Amino acid sequence: MNKITIALASAASLAIAACSEAPADEAYDDAAAADAAVNADAEAGTIVEVAQGNEDFSTLVTAVTAAGLGETLSGEGPFTVFAPTNDAFGKIDEATLTELTTNDTETLGAILQYHVVAGNVDAATLTQAITDAGEGGYTIETVGGGTLTANVVDGNVVLTDAAGGTSTVTATDVAASNGVIHVIDTVLMPQ
Repeated sequence: MNKITIALASAASLAIAACSEAPADEAYDDAAAADAAVNADAEAGTIVEVAQGNEDFSTLVTAVTAAGLGETLSGEGPFTVFAPTNDAFGKIDEATLTELTTNDTETLGAILQYHVVAGNVDAATLTQAITDAGEGGYTIETVGGGTLTANVVDGNVVLTDAAGGTSTVTATDVAASNGVIHVIDTVLMPQ
């Protein structure tokens, strides 16, 4: 499997989050209700098409294009993508982001693949896996070969990357014809 496919699938698995300080099941119900409105407006195109149709993902779309991953993420899948918003990319120094999207696309590709998980992992499945894993959290393997750890913190699904950084899932279960997208608030780093 292509590294981007693995990374995107891994990233998606980690992005499931709850919107309140309720237990995981209640948090999922709240997040699912909020996400229903997002999903109602989105056509079920591929992951890339869904992202292209939402201006909050314009930086992600630019990055996927620069890294040459558009064709992979438009492929059959299924993939789970933990998709950083424009605001998430805004947390990266502008010079670094420019370097990644123009000159260091190999590193950019590795970062993006870290956000992808093979398979279609919806919010309910992820939340149950976290519950079953216990206090240590649920380990998710990305298509890029890295791992993320998912926990519920104050009612929200939080992903911890290899560098110790965290990202909170802010919306879940955005449907695509080749998988699912979970929205996250910070770009995850493989190292």
